[in-house]
Amino acid sequence: MNHRRDFLRQTGAAAAAASFAGAGPFVHASDKAGSKKAIIGDGYYKYECHHNWGEVPSSIRYFETHGTAVDRAGFVYIKHRAGGAKPKTSAEAQDTIVVFDPQGRFVRSFGKEYHGGGHGIDIREENGQEFLYLCCMMPVNLVVKTDLKGEVVWIKKAPAEAHVYDRPDRPFTPTNVAFGPDGTFYVGDGYGSHYIHEYDRDGKWLRVFGGYGSGLGKFRTPHGLWFDNRAGRKPELVVADRANNRLQYLTLEGQAQSATKPNEVVLFPAHFDIRDDVLLVPDLHARVSLFDRDNKAIVHLGEDPAWRKEVLKFKIRTQNPDQWPEGKFIHPHDACFDREGNIIVAEWVTHGRVSFLRRVG
Repeated sequence: MNHRRDFLRQTGAAAAAASFAGAGPFVHASDKAGSKKAIIGDGYYKYECHHNWGEVPSSIRYFETHGTAVDRAGFVYIKHRAGGAKPKTSAEAQDTIVVFDPQGRFVRSFGKEYHGGGHGIDIREENGQEFLYLCCMMPVNLVVKTDLKGEVVWIKKAPAEAHVYDRPDRPFTPTNVAFGPDGTFYVGDGYGSHYIHEYDRDGKWLRVFGGYGSGLGKFRTPHGLWFDNRAGRKPELVVADRANNRLQYLTLEGQAQSATKPNEVVLFPAHFDIRDDVLLVPDLHARVSLFDRDNKAIVHLGEDPAWRKEVLKFKIRTQNPDQWPEGKFIHPHDACFDREGNIIVAEWVTHGRVSFLRRVG
C-alpha cells in the first residue's frame, strides 16, 4: 500500500477489527466513569472527543506531541520531542516514540537517540513487513527508517548530491515523508531550506524541487506531504505549504500544477491522511479539517474563530491540558484515521496532547 494508514483496510487486519469491535470508546486512564464528552462535527462526520488519550507511563513526560500513525495491527504510534532539550546524560534521555494498543494501553516505547527532535512518523508496508519512516529535527536532523520496534535500517542526512546545502545558511531539517506509488518516497525539508527530495525504493536520492518562495512550485515550510490518489482525481503529490497558508499540488516529478488561495481552503496546514475520498488535514490554527474529493470542506472540527483568536496568542499551548475546554483544539500537528473511521490527533503543545475522536455519526 502507498499510504501509511491504509494498511488497516486489508484483510490481514481482521484481528485488529475484532479487538475494536468489543473495545468501546478509547479513553484515557484518568477519564471519569459516566463523564459526558463533547460532540463535534455534523452528520456522518460527527465525533465524540476523548482528550488526553492513552495510558502514558510515568517514565515518559510528553513534550510537544508531533506525529501519529497506525500500523496494520491497529497499534497507535505517537512521536514527541521528549523534553525539548538535549539531556545532560544518556540516563536523562526519554523515548520519543510511544506505542499503544487499540484501547490506549501502553505497549512499548523507544527512540531515546532522537530526544529533543521527535517530529514526523509514517508507516509503509514493504514486501509484507511494515517500517517506520521518521523525521527528526533539531538537534539531529535526520530521516530514519526502522522496523516497528525501532531497529534502524538506514539513516539519511542532508543529501549532498542535491547541491542545495553547500552553504551554512541552508540547513536540512526534515519534517514529514510521503510515499509514491512505485516504492519511491518524498521528504519535506519543512523547517530547513524549503525543498522536497525524492528517493527511490532503496533510499537512493533522485531529485530535488521547490525552495523558498510564494510562487507556484515554491514553498514556505513544506511541512507535510501526501500522495493524493483519491478516486476521480489525477494522482498527484499534495503539499501542506504551511506558511503560504495553502495546499499545493505537484506531479510526482515535482512539476507544480495548482495551489489553493491563501487562507481560503486551509489556514496553517500541517500534514495529511486519506480514507476513501476524504482528505484529513490537521491545521495548526486550532482545527482539524475534512475535505471531499474536490477539496470542498466537509467539516472543520473544533472550528471557533473566537477560540482561535485566543489560541494564536500562543500562551494557551503552555497550559496544562486539563485547563482546555472539551471539543476544542489548540495546535493540531498531525492526525490519522483508524480502521473504523475514528481520528487520532497529536497537538503541538508544551505538555503534549493526544485526542481520540470516536465517530458517532
